[in-house]
Amino acid sequence: MQHTVLTADSSTRAVPRARAALAAAALGFVIVWAVGFSPIQVLHNTAHDTRHSLVFPCH
Repeated sequence: MQHTVLTADSSTRAVPRARAALAAAALGFVIVWAVGFSPIQVLHNTAHDTRHSLVFPCH
């Protein structure tokens, strides 16, 4: 009895990982950006402190 082993090469796995990483980065950017301009002071201050901790210019 012969068994066939199916393997995915690294190029087929790289595309979904790149898409997931890009989607996560975009979502994170939108959240930090949107919350940074929030009129709710607690949300704004949280985003502001996060931007400073990431050395992201905000003012």
